[in-house]
Amino acid sequence: MAFMAVLESDLRALSAEARRRYPAVKDGAEHAILKLRSLSSPTEIAHNEDILRIFLMACEVRSVKLSVIGLSCLQKLISHDAVAPSALKEILSTLKDHAEMADESVQLKTLQTILIIYQSRLHPDTEDNMAQALGICLRLLENNRSSDSVRNTAAATFRQAVALVFDHMVCAESLPLGKFGSGGYTSRTSSVTVDINRNINRSECQSLEHEFISGGQSLMRETLTKAGKLGLRLLEDLTALAAGGSAIWLRVNSIQRTFALDILEFVLSNYVVVFRTLVSYEQVLRHQICSLLMTSLRTNAELEGEAGEPSFRRLVLRSVAHIIRLYSSSLITECEVFLSMLVKVTSMDLPLWHQILVLEILRGFCVEARTLRILFQNFDMHPKNTNIVEGMVKALARVVSSLQVQETSEESLAAVAGMFSSKAKGIEWSLDNDASNAAVLVASEAHAITLAVEGLLGVVFTVATLTDEAMDVGELESPRCDSDISAKCSGKTALLCISMVDSLWLTILDALSLILSRSQGEAIVLEILKGYQAFTQACGVLRAVEPLNSFLASLCKFTVNIPSEAERRSNALQSPGSRRSEPLVDQRDSIVLTPKNVQALRTLFNIAHRLHNMLGPSWVLVLETLAALDRAIHSPHAVTQEVSTTVPKLTRESSSQYSDFNVLSSLNSQLFESSALMHISAVKSLLCALCELSHQCIPGTSSGFGQTSNQKVGSISFSVERMISILVSNLHRVEPLWDQIVTYFLELTNSSNQHLRNMALDALDQSICAVLGSDRFQEYIPSKPHTASDDVRTVVLNMEAINSELRSLECAVISPLRVLYFSSQSTDGRVGALKILLHVLERHGEKLHYSWPDILEMLRCVADASEKDLVTLGFQSLRVIMNDGLSTIPADCLHVCIDVTGAYSAQKTELNISLTAIGLLWTTTDFIAKGLLHGPAEEIEVMDMNSTPKQMDGERKEEQTLNFADKFDNQSLLMNRVDSDRLLFSVFSLLQKLAGDERPEVRNSAVRTLFQTLGSHGQKLSKSMWEDCLWKYVFPILDRASHMAETSSKDEWQGKELGTRGGKAVHMLIHHSRNTAQKQWDETLVLVLGGIARLLRSFFPFLRSLSNFSSGWESLLLFVKNSILHGSKEVALAAINCLQTTVNSHSSKQGNLPMPYLQSILDVYESVLQKSPNYSDNAASKVKQEILHGLGELYMQAQMMFDDGTYKQLLGIIRLVVKQSKMDNDNFEVEFGHVPPVQRMMLEILPLLRPAGHIPAMWLLLLQDLLQYLPRPDSPKEDNEDEADLMIKPETPNGTVSKSPNKTEASSLSAGSPTSIVAGIPSYLFAEKLIPLLVDLFLHSPAVEKYSIFPEVVQGLCRCMTTRRDSPDGTLWRSAVEGFNNILLDEVNKLAVNSGPDPTISKPAKMRVWKEVADVYEIFLVGYCGRALPSKSLSDMALKADEALEMTILNILGDKILREQIDAPTDILQRLVLTLDRCASRTCSLPIETVELMPSHCSRFSLTCLQKLFSLSSCNSEANNWNSKRSEVSKISIMVLMARCEQILNRFLIDENDIGERPLPTARLEEIIFILKELARLVIHPETASVLPLHPYLRKGLAEEDQDKRPHLLILFPSFCELVISREARVRELVQVLLRLIATELSLQKIGVTS
Repeated sequence: MAFMAVLESDLRALSAEARRRYPAVKDGAEHAILKLRSLSSPTEIAHNEDILRIFLMACEVRSVKLSVIGLSCLQKLISHDAVAPSALKEILSTLKDHAEMADESVQLKTLQTILIIYQSRLHPDTEDNMAQALGICLRLLENNRSSDSVRNTAAATFRQAVALVFDHMVCAESLPLGKFGSGGYTSRTSSVTVDINRNINRSECQSLEHEFISGGQSLMRETLTKAGKLGLRLLEDLTALAAGGSAIWLRVNSIQRTFALDILEFVLSNYVVVFRTLVSYEQVLRHQICSLLMTSLRTNAELEGEAGEPSFRRLVLRSVAHIIRLYSSSLITECEVFLSMLVKVTSMDLPLWHQILVLEILRGFCVEARTLRILFQNFDMHPKNTNIVEGMVKALARVVSSLQVQETSEESLAAVAGMFSSKAKGIEWSLDNDASNAAVLVASEAHAITLAVEGLLGVVFTVATLTDEAMDVGELESPRCDSDISAKCSGKTALLCISMVDSLWLTILDALSLILSRSQGEAIVLEILKGYQAFTQACGVLRAVEPLNSFLASLCKFTVNIPSEAERRSNALQSPGSRRSEPLVDQRDSIVLTPKNVQALRTLFNIAHRLHNMLGPSWVLVLETLAALDRAIHSPHAVTQEVSTTVPKLTRESSSQYSDFNVLSSLNSQLFESSALMHISAVKSLLCALCELSHQCIPGTSSGFGQTSNQKVGSISFSVERMISILVSNLHRVEPLWDQIVTYFLELTNSSNQHLRNMALDALDQSICAVLGSDRFQEYIPSKPHTASDDVRTVVLNMEAINSELRSLECAVISPLRVLYFSSQSTDGRVGALKILLHVLERHGEKLHYSWPDILEMLRCVADASEKDLVTLGFQSLRVIMNDGLSTIPADCLHVCIDVTGAYSAQKTELNISLTAIGLLWTTTDFIAKGLLHGPAEEIEVMDMNSTPKQMDGERKEEQTLNFADKFDNQSLLMNRVDSDRLLFSVFSLLQKLAGDERPEVRNSAVRTLFQTLGSHGQKLSKSMWEDCLWKYVFPILDRASHMAETSSKDEWQGKELGTRGGKAVHMLIHHSRNTAQKQWDETLVLVLGGIARLLRSFFPFLRSLSNFSSGWESLLLFVKNSILHGSKEVALAAINCLQTTVNSHSSKQGNLPMPYLQSILDVYESVLQKSPNYSDNAASKVKQEILHGLGELYMQAQMMFDDGTYKQLLGIIRLVVKQSKMDNDNFEVEFGHVPPVQRMMLEILPLLRPAGHIPAMWLLLLQDLLQYLPRPDSPKEDNEDEADLMIKPETPNGTVSKSPNKTEASSLSAGSPTSIVAGIPSYLFAEKLIPLLVDLFLHSPAVEKYSIFPEVVQGLCRCMTTRRDSPDGTLWRSAVEGFNNILLDEVNKLAVNSGPDPTISKPAKMRVWKEVADVYEIFLVGYCGRALPSKSLSDMALKADEALEMTILNILGDKILREQIDAPTDILQRLVLTLDRCASRTCSLPIETVELMPSHCSRFSLTCLQKLFSLSSCNSEANNWNSKRSEVSKISIMVLMARCEQILNRFLIDENDIGERPLPTARLEEIIFILKELARLVIHPETASVLPLHPYLRKGLAEEDQDKRPHLLILFPSFCELVISREARVRELVQVLLRLIATELSLQKIGVTS
């Protein structure tokens, strides 16, 4: 429907265009529109001529616009098959008329219409129509008036029309169109190799064509269809036009021959099937076309006109090429003529462009395998025909050889290299027709040479391709086949290849070697070397020996460029400045590898890979070349040369040199690795060649070190390395090769050249490791098959055969080491054997099974050697065995391993080896212990930490056995219980012997190892083994170490002599802790004690179950006691740690540490402290610290085991430590300013000694002991000796002595006289640290015990508080004050929580407590607070802190104690209030002169005390908390306050009168003003007012008032009256306020005059 709509639209446009000038056309268009609406399809339109007629009518008027519209509509109708075939003639007539119109658009529309006609079903089928249609195109093409676009369109239309005609003819003749590919021209932008590959692929389908043609004349036919005849007429006219004649049928006189020849070349190349099937066409080709081409190809006469133009010559040559390529089988004679003419042209003196065109054709033949094959078969192999291919190759070779005579050869070579490089990049070269220019001439010559080289390479690759084809079809055998290769070749393709090689190889080799030797371009070199490789490989496959060797020899010349002697001298003369930087030898050794050398080497590698089974005698030449390459790779002066010299040197070296060497080295290695694919005989031949190469160099290697010697050594090294590579690659069949290789290596170890010996040892090492690392040596696991009996027997036999083969191979592999070690006369040989053994064990020790006895025997002999290097290497091997190989060693060899390890432990050559060997013994015990753990369950007695055996049922036993099978190999299963015990005792025996070694490091290591072993695996040992270990090894080691520590020399050692200075020997310094033999044995003894401690910590519960353990324990305690008393400090500390470890580990667990053991430890400590140690005070201090620390931990761990007796014993031990504190402790404190270490340790453990809940009575003893450590007053000399020793004598740093008459104040003694200080604890510093601990313990003590000790604690704190006057700068009094405050706050808080006193506490005890508290306040507040004490070092901050502390103690007294409902008697309360009053009276009681000198904090303290009195008397904020005790305190306070206020007021009046006009001191004014203000604010409780001395009627009147009561003002009214005349205005104002309050109190404000 879209087509109908478009057609209607076109008709409307036609009607509109013809509306004015052509009414007939307009009417016809409108009529056609109406007609069109009645039609529904293109078929109906085709049957109705009205629609077509209107468009033809529009074209007949010859109007451009109407013609364009008409032609466009005709095209649409034809395209949609809406035109009847009968109308074709009329349409062609219309088109012919339009072709004569001058308008370009009409002409183009005409050509489009013609092409559409050929593409539609209107395709012309008559000669007239066909000729008329094609003639229109040709006339427009040749019309001089036609524009270029019209000519180009006409040419393209004609070409397409011709193609459509022949396509239509092929279909009409039922020919297989598309079966045969076209023979189009091959582009040269790609490489020759790519062209060959493409032509190989195309030859597959062309081979089908060959089969089709091989049918001969039977497939050809003479009859033609109508379409065939039309095509034949067209072909004949095209041939005539190409020959310069006229086309009779097409009615065209002449056209350009080039165009006609181009169309003809198109038909020849694309419609091969037509000429090979239809006789008529074949005749035209043979007689007319070939004749035309032969005539055009002749060059013996001067060519004129169009025939001499390059484009025409190119078309002629291309057409000839198509005939030769596609029709040579049927046109043999013609093709022979053509080829002969082409070959002849190459030697004629013709323009270069003509030769280049011919060479392009010949190159095309050479690069097409099928074409070259057909040509060689039809001509060279036919005795009656000319050797065309040979002639072609020689012609190409002549072009290449012209380089030798050309004057511009170097420029041409450079241009050739550039062309190959451009071609490799895909760039097409274009040829300029004008050859007069020199540059164009060089380019043309290079172009010709390039084409010739490509042609020769095409021949080479064709031979290689055909050879591969012969192998594919089975005519030739592959060089890599496993069977023997026959010498005789058969088969058509194989014979063809042999013939081609025989006739062409010499010519090709000469040409290629010439161009390769002269060229440096990378691309051309690469292409030529590809040709070398392809041709050489083909010769090898074809068994063409002479060409193979010739090409191989030629290739080797281009591999490694070794400079001659003359060149080296020339280089040396050219660079005289380098003689200092590079020796002459290095210059001679320099080798430069050019890119050509690198590529040639790669080619050689490829050939050797391909023909490794075919080289035979040629291997020697290849190996010599590869040896030279190997020397170049390993030469420090060998370099690779870059093609481009513009690249910086550093860039060239980094980007090319190392990469090229790496690649070449890899290729060199891969060649020999591929020997695995060679025949075994070929491998042996290769090995023989390597040996021959090496033997040629051995005689001269020891004479000097010149270049020749270096080359020989390099060749030997190359041979050795390649033998190893061959061995590694043939491990799967190593047996026939092993003896040959190893014999050569052992022979080389006897060389006089050290370098060669080392090389042989390394090679032997690599060879052995390679064989052992192969798949044939798998881990030996004896299997137990569970199949039928026959299968079992078969498997066992197979395993025995495999094991026998492995046994012989393993022995053969390891035996060279034993031979080398025992037969070598030099140390180097034995060292080499041991190094190899070490490497073997490290890498493949787990794979050895049958050679262990020989290896261990060899290592045992090494242990006795005197050479240090041998012992070191032997031990390294042993270490590998013991660390990694125990699981693979047979069970019967384990004891030998232990003995060998013991031999290395005891050797004296190297100390570190002995130490490491001892560690290996530990590794051995780990291995044995694993066997014990996983052994038979009924033989193993496993215990936990509580010595409870773990009974395992049958399921557990089975699970254990399965786990063992998964984790350990079968070798361990062979060890039974007895063998394991024997091995362990062997290890323990060795360690016991080593524990007595004279070398401290060895014996210490042995001791550590023994105890670490027992500690790690003790749970796996039985009771019997433990008993043997304790009585045979542990205690004997302890006894020996103790004996040696006591009897060894105490003389100091001198270290190792390092040298001399000033004629005197200089020795290495030895630390003072180990510079004698005795100290060294002490260190060993410490390790023994540490080991015993570890055993006790881990196995004490189990060890108690052993027989005679109690006697052993007693012996250990006796030894510990003696060690503490008589041993060194280190030994004593170790002994203490031995006991403490046991206590700390087991006392917390119920039943693990019985009470007798705990009591014995306490007895040891007590006994030790009762006796005086015989070592220095510093050591004694450290021992005491450890004892104290141990006691603290002991009590913490076992406190539930302590009763009253043991706790008292614990406190007694601590008293002993305190008693033994000497005078130097006080000196220590004075000198260093901190607590001595023993006392620091006491402070650490005291918080740990809190009595447990089941011994509360011990709190009193603990607190009493602590109170003894605080400062105390002097006691008479006749007091108890112990108490005198424990008393503290306070020190005075300034040396003054101050005595207080008060009974509780402490006196100070002069620190200047040591005799005046009683031996005891340091006074202040220790007490400062002790007070917080004492207070904390006191607060946590039970209530009954607390109140029992409460007075003593308060007294002790009071003694510390009173040290403020003597030591105001000290912190003791501060700590005491803080502790005292904490105690009272705790007591008051408990009273508040409990709402009263504790009923469980007796009243006398409470009274005693409060009496002591009152004493403290009286003493400290009155005597030590608010006073000006002397101080030289206190800062302002410290003074403020002291003042804050004073205020705190006042606040606790005034705000806490006196306000709570305490159970203190009235006299105590009165004492406390009077204490505040005494402190408040200081300002007013002092003379006015003294008040002026008083510090400000003193007046503030006094005012604070006054404020506390006012607060205690007031009831403003305590209406709800008023109680009897509070009322009692208030009554006492009001009376004291009134007296104090009256005294202050009176004193103020007296002072004011005495000083006259002088101002009063500020403190006095502040005091009077403070009192007046507080009196005005004070409101008292009625109960408080009841005690005031007022007249009865005043009492009665005041009681009737409801307002706030201030009756206290009435008491002071007389004093107020005196103050109204004071000079101080502020005082007068305050007095007025008070008088008004008195008037208010008396209700006088209600009485006035008016009333």
